[in-house]
Formats: sequence, structure tokens, C-alpha cells
Amino acid sequence: MTDREIYDDLAKTISEVTTKRYSTSFSLGINFFSRDIRQSIYGIYGFVRFADEIVDTFFEQDQEKIIIDFGNETLLSIKRMYSSNPILHSFQMVVNNYNISIDLIESFLNSMKMDIYQVKHSKNSYNNYIYGSAEVIGLMCINVFCKGDNQRIKELTYSAQKLGSAFQKVNFLRDFKDDYEGKGRLYFPELNKNNVLDNVSKIMIEEQIENDFDEGIKGIKRLPNNSRLGVYLAYRYFRVLFNKLKKTDAKEITENRLRINNFSKLSLIPITYLREKTGQFI
Repeated sequence: MTDREIYDDLAKTISEVTTKRYSTSFSLGINFFSRDIRQSIYGIYGFVRFADEIVDTFFEQDQEKIIIDFGNETLLSIKRMYSSNPILHSFQMVVNNYNISIDLIESFLNSMKMDIYQVKHSKNSYNNYIYGSAEVIGLMCINVFCKGDNQRIKELTYSAQKLGSAFQKVNFLRDFKDDYEGKGRLYFPELNKNNVLDNVSKIMIEEQIENDFDEGIKGIKRLPNNSRLGVYLAYRYFRVLFNKLKKTDAKEITENRLRINNFSKLSLIPITYLREKTGQFI
């Protein structure tokens, strides 16, 4: 291997390790992608995770300056096709290899900035935040899945956005306590006049998520073979988590974070595999 190849390989490995350290559920899904696209998805996740950590963890730092610098370095690395930051170097390879739109990246970074200064959302700001923080991730991924097939990317765009939206909203519901108590954030505009998640507002949120899932599964059925099973497994995991949240009283959600244990996650694999192979997507 040349020195450049060694560096490229190291950057990819760091993105992979980052993904596996931070998300067991996402890593599980990636394991069922074709080998030729796994590193690219790790590259996307590593970038997203590092940006997210800036605004979610390091509150003692000048977060606004850091996320702006991170964004500028991201765009510069894409232009240079190199970064001394291995996570950004890995990400720029994905962006340049699959011609991922800079607009998607800038929308994501804008949503990260919103987390610094916006603690409560209107319907409009919420939709903008969901687009930048979640929907664009789905759009980046389908660029990798479809490998330049622009017609297929176009056909899958809406479903990819809705699936990303569903995943993010489920996360918001699961993490409601930590987002509010730990970070002072209230994402859902449906909260009652006292900014409290009650069962009435919870039902409204759940209806949105159901609609997003319904649109998202339509796209999963049409994904290429290289990614369909892995994405469907992620869908099934979030569905199980969502069903658990639906059965839980709003007050309980505001007081505790619900989880799906690793055994339950692994137990999803056999039935998900069979359903995907037989086309029985539910």
C-alpha cells in the first residue's frame, strides 16, 4: 500500500470504530449491507456523530465557533479531497466518490447550529430542523446505495426523507427527558401550553411518526439489494422501539428513557431476514 492508501484506510477504520462505539443498532444494520458500501456509510455516520457531539456534549466550549470551524473544515476537505482530521477525510471520500450535494451537508450543519441557540421550536423551525438533522442523512445514504443511478435516487428521495424523519422523531420521543433536563431542548411543537408532553400531544406526535413510517417502508421495498435488508432491519428496530413508546404513558416518557436491550435487537434478525427475502414487509 502507498502512504496515501494507508491514510485513507486508517480514516475509514476510524469512522467504522466511531460508528460501532456510538450506535449498536446502526452498526447492526450496516453489517447487512454489501461490503462494497459499508465503509461509505461508516464515513457518513462518523461525520454526523462528530458534529452531533460538538453540540450535544461539550457545553463548556464555544460550541458555535467550533461547529462553524468544523463546517468550514468539512467543506474545505471536500474541495481539497483531503483533511488532517481522519473523520472528515473519510467523509470527503464518500462525498466526492458519490457526488453528494453540498446543499445536503450545509443543511445538516445548519441544524446542528440550531441546537446551540434554539431551545423550543415552532412548526416551521421544527420541520427545518428535521430536514437538516435527519432527512438529509437518508438522502446522503441513497446516493451511496444507488451508486449514481439518478433516476432511482429521484424515485427514492421522498421515502428516504420520511424514513429519516421517523427515526429522528422516535429518538426525540425516547430521549425527551435527557433533551429537556440535560440540554434544555423542547423539539416537539405539539407540546401543550405549559410545554409539557401529555398524552394528547403524544398521540399527535405518534400519528406523524406513523405516517412517516408508512411512507418510509415504500422506499425500503425498492432499495437495491446492496442495502435493502440492512435498512429494513433498522426500520424494524425503530418500529419495535416506537411500539414500546406508544404503550407508555407520556409522564413515564418524561421521567425515564426507554431502551431495547441487545438480545431483543439480535432477535429481530431472523424474522427480518425472512420477511425481506419473501417480500413480506411490515
